[in-house]
Amino acid sequence: MAMETTFSIIKPNAVKKNVIGAIIEKFEENGLKVAAAKLAVIPRAQCEEFYAEHKERPFFGELVDFMTSGPVMLMALHGENAITRNREIMGATNPAEAAEGTLRKLYGDSMGENAVHGSDSPASAERELKIFFTSSEMVNK
Repeated sequence: MAMETTFSIIKPNAVKKNVIGAIIEKFEENGLKVAAAKLAVIPRAQCEEFYAEHKERPFFGELVDFMTSGPVMLMALHGENAITRNREIMGATNPAEAAEGTLRKLYGDSMGENAVHGSDSPASAERELKIFFTSSEMVNK
């Protein structure tokens, strides 16, 4: 199995619900370690860079508005097959379709406000981590 580091965000709606600890606990229970973490309000320009691949989609403005509406918990998660494992823990994008016990089923409010984000590939993880963390901020690997 491959040791990987992936990128994760606990989104504004989940931060507002005060479930940061519960979400991190779920990651840790499933073998992922927090390699970096910071609570922040994402500046609009940085958020637009992060979601650049969605710029032409009709939901882009609403997504950026939501993601900049309040604090988020930005994290690097490390472990065996961290990218796939994180995505399994998160569940389907739409909370209504997510499996019982997954983060999006537990804490998501809608397709757009689905509580958490996770990188979908090694290339995405590398790109996303570089947007929010410097190499010196990465520990616990």
